[in-house]
Order: sequence, then C-alpha cells, then structure tokens
Amino acid sequence: MKDHDKLHDELLGAWEDTYKKGQLTLWIFLSLKEGPKYVSGLQESIQRFSKGTISAEEQSLYRTLRKFYHLKMVDFSAGKGHKGPDRKYYHLTPLGTSLLQSFVERNILLFFEEPLKELLIHSSKPKQTKP
Repeated sequence: MKDHDKLHDELLGAWEDTYKKGQLTLWIFLSLKEGPKYVSGLQESIQRFSKGTISAEEQSLYRTLRKFYHLKMVDFSAGKGHKGPDRKYYHLTPLGTSLLQSFVERNILLFFEEPLKELLIHSSKPKQTKP
C-alpha cells in the first residue's frame, strides 16, 4: 500500500470515529422515532439504519438512555421479555420528538438543498473558478 493510501485510510478512520461518536444521539432518536425499543432492539435498529457503519455498546446505550431519561427526552415502560424478565421499552417523549425535529431541520435537511446536494452527490472534484 502506498504511503498516501495508508495515510488516507488512517485519517478517514479517525474522522469517522469522531463523526460516529457525535452522531449517537441522532441514531438513537431516529431509532426511537420508529417506535419503542429495548436496548438490544435499539442496537439492531441503529445497525440497520446505518447499514452497519454505526454500532453502540450496550452499556453506552444504557448510560445515554439514563441521561436522556433524566433530561425528559426519553421515557420507558415495562414490557414482556423473551423468556425472561420484563424489559424497559424506551420511547421518545414529546420533548425528545420536538428536539429531533428541530435538529433535523437545522442540521440535516440542509444537505438536501443545492448546492450542497450537488457537491455531495455529483461532484468528484471541486469546480474550478475562472479568475
């Protein structure tokens, strides 16, 4: 592998790690928008939505969900487990739903507007401007 390719892969990996850590809240909220989920269901949903590029450890999700619960962004209800004890099924509260909608409007939808859409989808190289 060329030095350039190796550096490229290392830098891309570091960028993706930082990106993924910052996006966990979005992925959790999107998964819960789909419907109530217990933690392993949440993990599966995040994997499915992200096409396997995002994963979250169970303990990390529990910690994050506890924080969101105390901030009144998520709530839970008890439900039957599969051949075991009851599980906590987490869902978005009205505040969580509102926050998700506001976040999407301010930070995600702009990627669907020109010229960003054009840059992201169609351009492989930046366009040269004439002097």
